[in-house]
Amino acid sequence: MKVYLLGAGPGDPGLLTLKARDALAAADAVVYDALANPSLLDHARPDAERIYVGKIAGRHALPQDEINALLIRKAREDGGKVVVRLKGGDPYIFGRGGEEAEALVAAGVPFEEVPGVSSAIAAPAYAGIPLTHRDFASSVTIITGHESPDKPGSVHNWPALAASASTLVFVMGMKNLPDIAASLIRAGMDPATPAALVHRGTTPRQRCLTAPLAELPAAAVAQGFSNPSIIVVGEVTRLHASLDWFGKKPLLGRRVVVTRAREQASGLADRLTRLGAEVIQFPTIEIRELEDYAPLDAAIAGLDAYDWLIFTSVNGVRHFWRRLAVAGKDSRALAGARVAAIGPATADALAQRGITADFLPSRYQAEDVAEGLKALTGAALSGMRFLLPRALRARDVLPETLRAAGAVVDVVPAYVTVPAAARKDDVLRLLENGELDCVSFGSSSTVENFLALIPAELLRRHPETALAAIGPVTTATLRGHGLEAAITPRDYTIPALADAIAAHFSPSRQ
Repeated sequence: MKVYLLGAGPGDPGLLTLKARDALAAADAVVYDALANPSLLDHARPDAERIYVGKIAGRHALPQDEINALLIRKAREDGGKVVVRLKGGDPYIFGRGGEEAEALVAAGVPFEEVPGVSSAIAAPAYAGIPLTHRDFASSVTIITGHESPDKPGSVHNWPALAASASTLVFVMGMKNLPDIAASLIRAGMDPATPAALVHRGTTPRQRCLTAPLAELPAAAVAQGFSNPSIIVVGEVTRLHASLDWFGKKPLLGRRVVVTRAREQASGLADRLTRLGAEVIQFPTIEIRELEDYAPLDAAIAGLDAYDWLIFTSVNGVRHFWRRLAVAGKDSRALAGARVAAIGPATADALAQRGITADFLPSRYQAEDVAEGLKALTGAALSGMRFLLPRALRARDVLPETLRAAGAVVDVVPAYVTVPAAARKDDVLRLLENGELDCVSFGSSSTVENFLALIPAELLRRHPETALAAIGPVTTATLRGHGLEAAITPRDYTIPALADAIAAHFSPSRQ
């Protein structure tokens, strides 16, 4: 029995600490807030109970005393559970984590506090505002902005704050921003003091506004700033213009849908995220094991008969090696055959298993594999035996081309792709509101399955949503539905697709 009061960080899931990740992995139940990035729940076990308590200014799914009681009750269930209380930022920085800790102590429930990166520090840092700097400020004061500065008995010493050389950081203060600015100025602070707002810091929706203190409230209204935003007051905010590294990411603020299967999506999603995009995972296909592996197992038993093995996807490699292990074999079983990979990702998957691809086409599609192999062997394919472990349903271009050249080709299923049960409500809403920048397609099957959920006519009505296709085959599939791909990379790879999306939205193109 234990409760972890765990800091989720300011929004960027990469800022979660290793200790926090390990605590999530051990949790039987996770009690989480609105400001905790939902993707952090992926670190918890699939069977862990997930309980949303949604604390955000003005809107609480549960009152604080009920949250305290919930933590105690869950920790005591079934003889004792591991409970994670996942809180945005740091639990002890205006997160009421101290109150929760006191309730746990009073109830005799063991707990640990796992610090998180506070938004009070991280949001300005991502906006290029160092809170301390030898030329500007040697201290930082972090202040709750949630309290009305005009109420009797305010805990804030406004004259001391106004006279301080410290950088002032107000958390949860947007509602009271006019009062905060006015109180500082009345207490003697220069109205021209540089100040800044950082909205949704460290996330793809981050925005930053700088203005003199006296003008900041009006500027915030004019530019639509709201909670959650951090207010920074002090000379260090002058550095935003030169040090704003996060704001220079090419896809910052862009919403991009990734339609690949969850097993495949991480590479594209991670790359787009690093470029600043808000990635919306919308897997339209699911990779599943076969009900019957007899054909693949028979091919593995007779590997010595093949001259070439051709792998057309990372999934093909993964499932082939899994059945290889079931047969009590490893990479040495391929010693008598040459191996081809359709692209660099597939070649990397082979390399991780100790196999260097003997052939990699210059362009990564089935047609080029067939033509390249004919060129490599001097078109002498007659009588050569090829094994293609691949998806149960796939294009027949590659085996047909090889057979036309005289080769003997055995196509055996290694896995099956099926339409995924993707939730379409969010994507439909964003499309209809004109708030979706791009939909990316990594294969023809993702196009077909996406359009089975989202009408092609809706995409045609919203040309502001760019369609990105990994290569000409996928582009042709889109065209068959009356849609044009605005983005197609020169190389038909996931990294090239991400870079092409970034180039498309580059300011120089706008």
